[in-house]
Amino acid sequence: MLFLIFFATVINYVDRTNLAVVAPILSEDLGLDRIQMGLLFSAFAWTYAFANLPGGFIVDRLGSRVAYGWSLFLWSAATFVQGAVSGFAALFGLRLLVGAAEAPAFPSNNRVVTMWFPKSERGSATSFYVVGQYIGTAMFTPLLFWVAVTYGWREVFYLTGGLGIIFAFIWFKVYRDPKECKRVSKEELRYIEEGGALTGGVQQADFKWSLVWQLFEHRQIWAICIGKFAISSTLFFFLTWFPTYLVEERGMTMLKAGFFAVMPYIAASVGVLLGGYWSDTLLKRGYSMSVARKLPIVTGFVFASTIFLANFTESNLVAISILSFAFFAQGVSSMSWAIISEVAPKELIGVTGGVCNFAGNLAGIIMPITIGFILAYTGSFSWALGLVGIAAITGALSYTFLLGPVKRIELRHE
Repeated sequence: MLFLIFFATVINYVDRTNLAVVAPILSEDLGLDRIQMGLLFSAFAWTYAFANLPGGFIVDRLGSRVAYGWSLFLWSAATFVQGAVSGFAALFGLRLLVGAAEAPAFPSNNRVVTMWFPKSERGSATSFYVVGQYIGTAMFTPLLFWVAVTYGWREVFYLTGGLGIIFAFIWFKVYRDPKECKRVSKEELRYIEEGGALTGGVQQADFKWSLVWQLFEHRQIWAICIGKFAISSTLFFFLTWFPTYLVEERGMTMLKAGFFAVMPYIAASVGVLLGGYWSDTLLKRGYSMSVARKLPIVTGFVFASTIFLANFTESNLVAISILSFAFFAQGVSSMSWAIISEVAPKELIGVTGGVCNFAGNLAGIIMPITIGFILAYTGSFSWALGLVGIAAITGALSYTFLLGPVKRIELRHE
């Protein structure tokens, strides 16, 4: 099942980044300016962020198989249709639709890991599927650049959308929760249950807004939300403006940019796997859950803040090395989903994931637009990289001083 959510995450992020890949060609073909492109880059996150709470609720009610399957199909269909647009309004509307449809994805991933893995393996399991967002982008970016240059930007959307539609049918066919899966043995089921996996499903309670509001009485939720915003600030820079940075700020051709754009994603993939392995190793060696989960994340945040150093070099190779190191560090810090698995109330695992992911994806709205305005008024990415670095430092402070002990939240049922 872990491979299924890995491949679903690959498709998820390819459908987010395909617009960034074709942006230099698409903006010229449709006559779009920097501010319009900033709005298009952010459109996905507008609906994605606000749909996370209902998305988490849907996951809790329908389960991962139904919620994730329909989510995959809908966002892929909306991606496919983007290949036929002729102007800003239609493209903006379809990006909004992709964002809304993807909302159940990460709460589903979190639910799958919580049900299928014991506590001692959740860090590595989380890293494995999270790395899909980097490996997928690294693998597909050169291909998508080649498709855009050779065939045109519309074919990029047809290819990525069609791939997701096919995978949606595979998901419906293969995925099952632990106790519904005929391929899992009694010994394996007993092993993951004894390790703390919620194999019997998430506790179902009548949905009450009062339970959701109770989440905000806990500082863990605030700390994770701030941290998710900080992590996503770096991520959304790479997902949106990074190819444009390489072409316009660094003077690279489209094909050369496609080659160099891969390196930070490969570095981030290594960082994600290292973060999960480091965290689980600390746990197995007897460190507390708080130390084991927080130390890799805070360390990653601190080093991710070095992204602004790329402003001080004329060498493209040195700049790419700095950006790759910063994205590697961001990868180490991106295992915050493992902390959500540990602190989410049993009856609101999906909703808690939705709330935290909502906060993270506010960065997807704010960062692309802010960078678009920075470029429009300064003509340079210097302040944009500084802004991303400040966000990373904020995340480190949040996990260090605000998060407190990593333990499951108990809600009051009055």
